[in-house]
Amino acid sequence: MQIRRLEVSDSPVYRELRLRGLREHPDAFTSSFEEESQRSPAETEKRLSPASDTAMWGAFVDGTLAGVVGMTRETRLKNRHKATLVAMYVAPEYGGQGLGLALVNNVVQTARIAGVELLVLTVTDTNRQAAALYARAGFAPFGVEPDAIRVNGVPFGKQHMYLQLTSAIPAN
Repeated sequence: MQIRRLEVSDSPVYRELRLRGLREHPDAFTSSFEEESQRSPAETEKRLSPASDTAMWGAFVDGTLAGVVGMTRETRLKNRHKATLVAMYVAPEYGGQGLGLALVNNVVQTARIAGVELLVLTVTDTNRQAAALYARAGFAPFGVEPDAIRVNGVPFGKQHMYLQLTSAIPAN
């Protein structure tokens, strides 16, 4: 397995894997297959460009993109100390090989190096396997947003999780 930051040249395989995840697991993502499939290839390339607010990494197995994860850094003055882990997906045929944990750990390590103090994420509250993965990486739950997304009219809650990377500095 090799994990590396995705580049514009990875756009076609990234788009294919992302659409697969959205189609096969619509309750696991806030984005929808319907909306994402309407986006142009240029929009996918923009997401993978170095200028994007979101950095994306891929796990490659024998040259095949098997999993992805992203990190979006906050830019506003009051919350630029934090970032959000986003778009985590590992193709089922690569499950159980440690790719998911390796991808999450990559984001955690990158966040630490970048000076991020707080890393947050959301996970569908019925997705116990993903929540357990995040817990193994050190994330802790802090609440559930009920009815956060709806898939074909069915409501799903989103569990919020966080990982404090440095000590919070108390305000004076």
